[in-house]
Amino acid sequence: MIHPTLQLVEKSFLKEKVDPFGIGDTVDVHTKIQEGAKERIQIFSGTVIAMSGSGTREMFIVRRIVAGEGVERKFPVHSPRIEKIDVKRRSVIRRAKLYFLRERSGKSVRLRERRV
Repeated sequence: MIHPTLQLVEKSFLKEKVDPFGIGDTVDVHTKIQEGAKERIQIFSGTVIAMSGSGTREMFIVRRIVAGEGVERKFPVHSPRIEKIDVKRRSVIRRAKLYFLRERSGKSVRLRERRV
């Protein structure tokens, strides 16, 4: 449990509006990238395989396949560098962590889509 004083301090750093997403969802993470004096938006799209932490320390891991190689990136949910998170597809899952997808490739990586 977090101390009440720490909760007040953390509250100012939390984002007001975070789109709800979960493990197994396919998301596009729009990240601000600094290149010299310019700043641009880079999109990292993939499947959320894990979430951890709470409050300002809440993180999620996104996995995608690039040129036949698996790439994972860990993002803080409330980071000012993350502009937005778009949920492209929701999936039915029965696990809290989808680390078993690391050993799979091709069609076996697919997850069943959740009908809403």
